[in-house]
Amino acid sequence: MRPIVWLQLGLLSILWGGSFFCVAVAVAELPPLTVVLARVGIAAIVMVILVHIAGDRLPTRLSDWKLLAGMGLLNNAIPFTVISWGQGHIDSGLASILNATTPFFTVLLAHVLTRDERMTPAKLLGVLIGLAGVVALIGPATLSGLGVDGLAQGAVLVGALSYAFAGIHGKRLKHLSSPVAAAGMLIASTVLLFPVTLMVDPPVTALPSMKTLAAIIFMAVFSTGLAYILYFRILRVAGATNVLLVTFLVPVSALTLGILILDETLTWSAMLGMSLIFAGLAAVDGRIFKFVHIGTLRG
Repeated sequence: MRPIVWLQLGLLSILWGGSFFCVAVAVAELPPLTVVLARVGIAAIVMVILVHIAGDRLPTRLSDWKLLAGMGLLNNAIPFTVISWGQGHIDSGLASILNATTPFFTVLLAHVLTRDERMTPAKLLGVLIGLAGVVALIGPATLSGLGVDGLAQGAVLVGALSYAFAGIHGKRLKHLSSPVAAAGMLIASTVLLFPVTLMVDPPVTALPSMKTLAAIIFMAVFSTGLAYILYFRILRVAGATNVLLVTFLVPVSALTLGILILDETLTWSAMLGMSLIFAGLAAVDGRIFKFVHIGTLRG
């Protein structure tokens, strides 16, 4: 990938990594799906306004809205629902590791379902190295929880698989600009999540605190609206496998923000994990093998 795409991927990981702080604040007062619905609903309103200001317009063809509805289902409604439920039953670190299987699923699915993202040994090795890095970063002891609550763990894996399908499905939206695709997907996600939230979450009877409202607004504007503009731009130029490598970078961003904001400590296992993640990303991109090849020729 070009340097500008790597920068966009890094920014996307920061936006999504920062959302973990906001979610922790919001769910202390509100039910999980209510937070998700508020997040995507406010983001949809903001994106529609931005599209209008930019002089663009939302799709008018039914075929486009069918694609956007599929994207909203695969990229928001299904994963947000099952992962939020799964995280309520298993350790958050284990959930993060299971969610980081997304690039692995994407490599396999893209090989079968696309013609331009075939699986290569470099891609598969890079994804496995990156996954190992996530385990090391979060802590291998977290894996001791595997098998304890199989249903919850399976739910998070279903979410990761849904993200992988979404990345591939989203390639069919290349004819739409990134802001329009993001706005349309978020509108569809809001419509899909609204009835589910009404059925699952108890009604909110009191106005949340300013801290919670600020967290939701930040998530809506930056971790959702802006983030999905970047998501669709990266997807358009780099493909499904590369855009979903962000799931490796999100734990790195969350850890970095924790060190800078919360005075958390950088451990040796975290340093090893980040090194493996960056090595895995370089392997998927082919940079490691190019470097080794050039070094061999020079030797």
